[in-house]
Amino acid sequence: MTKPPRTAESAAVGREWINPEASHVVLVGAASYRSPDLTQLPSVRHNLAGLRRIFLDPRIGGFPEDRVSQLLDPTQSAEIGNLIRKAAAQATDTLIVYYAGHGLIDDETNNLLLTHIDSVHDAPDLCLPVEHLRRAIHGKGQAKRRVLIIDCCYSGLADGRMGPAEQAKIGSRAAARILVSAAPAQRGPAAGEPAAPRPDTEAAEPKPTEPDDRPVRSGWYTMASAPPDRKAHAEDPDSCTAFTGALVKVITEGAADGRERLSLDFLFDQTRALLEREFPKAPSPEQASGRTHIGALGFVRNPAAQPAPAPDPVLTPPRPSRRRLALFSTAFALAGVGVGAFGVPAAVDAYQRWNPAPALGACSERAVLLDHSDGLDKKDVEYEPVEGLSGLALAPGSRAKAYAVTDNEPGRIFPVDLGEPERLAPVAEKARTLRQADGSAFEDSWFDAEALAVEQGGRTALVASETGPSIRRFDLVTGRQVGEDLAIPKELRYWPEGGAQTGRSIESLALSPDGRHLYAGWEAPLAQDGDTRGRGIIRVQRYTGTPGGAYRPDESYAYLAGDGLMLADLAAVGGGRLLALERQYTLGRGNAVRVVEIDLTGARDVTGVKSLFRLPADALASSKLLFDLADCPPGGPGAVATSEGDQANPLLDNVEGMALGPRWTAAPHPGRHPLYLVSDDNGNSTQITRVYSLAVDLGP
Repeated sequence: MTKPPRTAESAAVGREWINPEASHVVLVGAASYRSPDLTQLPSVRHNLAGLRRIFLDPRIGGFPEDRVSQLLDPTQSAEIGNLIRKAAAQATDTLIVYYAGHGLIDDETNNLLLTHIDSVHDAPDLCLPVEHLRRAIHGKGQAKRRVLIIDCCYSGLADGRMGPAEQAKIGSRAAARILVSAAPAQRGPAAGEPAAPRPDTEAAEPKPTEPDDRPVRSGWYTMASAPPDRKAHAEDPDSCTAFTGALVKVITEGAADGRERLSLDFLFDQTRALLEREFPKAPSPEQASGRTHIGALGFVRNPAAQPAPAPDPVLTPPRPSRRRLALFSTAFALAGVGVGAFGVPAAVDAYQRWNPAPALGACSERAVLLDHSDGLDKKDVEYEPVEGLSGLALAPGSRAKAYAVTDNEPGRIFPVDLGEPERLAPVAEKARTLRQADGSAFEDSWFDAEALAVEQGGRTALVASETGPSIRRFDLVTGRQVGEDLAIPKELRYWPEGGAQTGRSIESLALSPDGRHLYAGWEAPLAQDGDTRGRGIIRVQRYTGTPGGAYRPDESYAYLAGDGLMLADLAAVGGGRLLALERQYTLGRGNAVRVVEIDLTGARDVTGVKSLFRLPADALASSKLLFDLADCPPGGPGAVATSEGDQANPLLDNVEGMALGPRWTAAPHPGRHPLYLVSDDNGNSTQITRVYSLAVDLGP
């Protein structure tokens, strides 16, 4: 294979790169504001989640968890400064600081002001002057290098390069309402260092084009997404800002030229190029790398040059290395346990208890558990608890952006950033309360939302409620109902009109990939349908229509659920195929959770059939087990937190929501789909809100 040409950058990167074990990353984001003069910035939450995943990813950043600090929605400037100073005291190699939020301009001094949750426009004392941020970064500490990436409007001001022309462009009141952006900041020279040349007064140092031997030892580097006179760009509240999103994408995709590491200069150039292609209206980022060639420093590993991980996770607990086993054996001996008395197996057992194998691996021939996370458990967003999550849906075409609906009062939809399937890091955003079209609360004393399906375009969602029962469309931004309720066939309503069991009506919704069909599943059999030897006869109503338009009931199908199980959610595969999430709780035995594949092809339309009891088997839709959650690897002792009560597998809980992502076309799971599950803690302290991710093989 032909090796890539050796440039100055590659030469420098070959000599030195960031040591994650001796460095520290600080991620600061101001997404929420109490002042009505400052708009909310939900994109900032995605920024922090995306960057944190990158730095923790062993194939990219490789930072230990205790070397990545995150501060979301600080309440005062001192919180930011104190966190940075604490990180600086730990870092001996490189200190990396990232900030995203509103950027304001001090009308009297034209200085850049950074914001926090209690900041107010025209109140500099309630903001953080950027020079104070620089002082915290470049103050005490032994870090050889300091890197600042700042994402806020007018962020080019952080570099101190704004002249009279730029000031005139901005005007004295231009920062009244700010969106989000990114731009660089740079400290002044440390004591004893010569002053850096100012770009507006002195000639900038030429960038070397040939390899040299100048070492990459110490210095500073700043990166900015916008000039001093421009606002930044945040197009979609459900994704990163333009600049940070482009930076995350560049890092995640890596470089195909075989280089081992990605330098800061490379990341800046590629991010700017990507912004010009995909966000032509966004401002061009700016860069200032000082005099010490920090731009050529190997910032992160190149994921495109890393060996592809195995198609499926390791299915057996890893054995400790001889060196670690020896250390544990020595510890046993010093503790008086005596390896000789109990043998090496005792040391192995102790090692695995103190370093439990993760809960991941094959649940069946067609399903692999990738990860689970309790990151949403007992959390709240702006004093609203994230609890009662009963339905889950992905944004169209996404594998990370999701929406979760609650079944408590009032009904809410939480936007959730799930993280990567192999490294879940769910973060919920401020909920949208479900209201009537005029903004008033629903008259129902209890709006029991159980399922949702996000429509194409990601602006609206269909929500099913057991109150009614009903299916309604809501705007995902305002939370208000759009249009009329969808029609519910008479036989599927509650007595005396129909035979639905009270509190066990519509529990699941799924949209076909083309948006043409909506499937609504009833949790339990109708009173007149009953069961067949303990297996409930479950009805699934199909609707036909267009995304954002009218959906009308056309055909109805039925299938046999598992023994004693009920239908909790549906996901549409396409071609008349569905995934059905079935679950039940039995006192003394715990939860049962499994996913089956249903094929409606050839099934009889049972619309108008009064009772399905004793219906011939070939009239029902066929079903096949995809996996049972109890069969998934539970990991080593303590790897999975357990809720109170007996469970066949500690992974089990009250799973009620399910979402299916688009098929992977590349490693590590080509041809498979990501599948996410979420459990409903019912607002109970003894239960857990848990997110699961799996890779499932659904065939062609």
